[in-house]
Amino acid sequence: MNEFVKKFVAVEKPWTKQEFEAQIRGVGPVQYHDLHPFHKALHGGKLNKGQVAAWALNRYCYQEAIPRKDAAFMSRTHDRELRREWIHRVQDHDGIMPDETGGIERWLVLTDCLGLDREYVTSMKGALPATRFAVEAYVRFVVEQPLVVAAASSLTELFAPSIHRERIAGMLANYNFVNDDVMAYFKRRLSQAPRDANFTLEFVKDNAHTRELQQACVDAVRFKCDVLWAQLDALQLAYINGMIPPGAYRPDGV
Repeated sequence: MNEFVKKFVAVEKPWTKQEFEAQIRGVGPVQYHDLHPFHKALHGGKLNKGQVAAWALNRYCYQEAIPRKDAAFMSRTHDRELRREWIHRVQDHDGIMPDETGGIERWLVLTDCLGLDREYVTSMKGALPATRFAVEAYVRFVVEQPLVVAAASSLTELFAPSIHRERIAGMLANYNFVNDDVMAYFKRRLSQAPRDANFTLEFVKDNAHTRELQQACVDAVRFKCDVLWAQLDALQLAYINGMIPPGAYRPDGV
């Protein structure tokens, strides 16, 4: 085997599971949306109530999309055990009536507190165009990509607990229109996200058998970070820089 072929084979050799996990976890510190200026302003008490409401209204589009993308994921697999595990994600957000209302309902408690009409929120008519495009791009990604790559896109959950803890502490400390009940969504995600992330990480490590698939999984985590970042870019442009597009939510006095 000549040197060129040796180098090529070495490059294409799959990472070990430990190396693969390190590649996935390495995305968060450089690309997760906790680094975004809008995020820092939100948690640092730098926004007014209207700007926080704009964030919650737009973020609802993402919350609403999560069970849709997870239902789409389940529809693609014949593995009953995988569906049994994955369905928890849908139930976490949609709830299991009558005892568990779910994360979407808890999110609406937040938008209620911010003075937003529920019908207006759930219609998503006031959401920014870029928010809707980003969210639907995520759903399409999960529908179209190889199953293991689609699963990997959810692994931003590995980085979520720290942002939820920061959000709970920062918003409770800095906004008098927020209380413990309003922050219930984030408190519940402190236990839900690690459970889901741990299962998915093992699933991805066990099923991405080639270097090409492993790299696609890492890129899927980067893609999901881009989806989250793009939503904050849109909020920054509209509600910090003042470029609110036609038809989008306008806080009182704007």
